[in-house]
Order: sequence, then C-alpha cells, then structure tokens
Amino acid sequence: MSNPNVTVGAPAPALALEADDGTNIDLADLRGQTVVVYFYPKDDTPGCTKEACDFRDRMDTLTSRGVVVLGVSPDSVARHQKFIAKYDLNFRLLADPDHEAAEAWGVWRLKKNYGREYMGIVRSTFLVDGEGIVRNVWDKVRVRRKVKGEEVTHVSDVEAAIDALA
Repeated sequence: MSNPNVTVGAPAPALALEADDGTNIDLADLRGQTVVVYFYPKDDTPGCTKEACDFRDRMDTLTSRGVVVLGVSPDSVARHQKFIAKYDLNFRLLADPDHEAAEAWGVWRLKKNYGREYMGIVRSTFLVDGEGIVRNVWDKVRVRRKVKGEEVTHVSDVEAAIDALA
C-alpha cells in the first residue's frame, strides 16, 4: 500500500513529540532498536481501542524482540493518560495535537464519512529498523479482518514483518 510521504527503504521522517508521561520521545534517540510507529485517529474509540489493546496484548513478545511501539494521535497528553489507565496500555502514546508529525508522515489526509469530508488521520503503521530506515508501511489499516473465516489482527501482520527483518 502506498503513502504519499513515506516509502519503504527511505529514512523515516523526524518524529519528536511529548509522550503520555510528559517526556519527549525522539525517534532519532531510538536508533539501534526496531520501532513500530502507528498513527490512529482518536483515543477510546472502537477501532483505536481494539488496535491499542492488540498491541498491548502482544507487548511481551514485541519487547522480547527489542521492538519499541509508539502510538501517535492528535489527542492531548491528558487524554492519552486516561486511555492508558482505562485499558492498561503498556507502551508510549505520543501527542500530536497540531498534527505536524501526521502531516510529515503523510497520514493527515482528506477523509470521507457519511458524505462528509474532513481532514484527519488515516490509520497507518510504519516499521522502522535500527538504522532509522522504513522497512514496512501499512496504509489505511484495518485493525481486524477475516481471512478464510479466521479473524486476523493488524498486529499479527506487523509481527510477521518484524520476523522477516531478522
């Protein structure tokens, strides 16, 4: 799937935002680690909650592989804190209220819902290797889907891509 700003094999765009715990997270400081950066529209909505909980439920496996997961949305730090507490999330959420990072990563786009057009985040995930190079891009992510009658999660797709990096 394509993204207008980020391509596989290219350096990841800059990403430096305030995290839910008040610290600043800079992707450049995470060199040497595999990083999953996933952009989502809004805390505590059905699809975003499923996606966050899917990552939460796989964090032991991801962490054991040295993977860092960063969720990014336009929500405030305070809203992220409530979302994390409500669902016991075990990874950092980054606040992008001015959607500067979303624009740089090409996920702030025109969306349509029930005939209404508006700008917002298109659910997207990026796998960045330890050298800061984008290795996979998932654009217009479906959090869960059916494959031959079985439910498959987006996180399982991400894990398969991580396995392929090894």
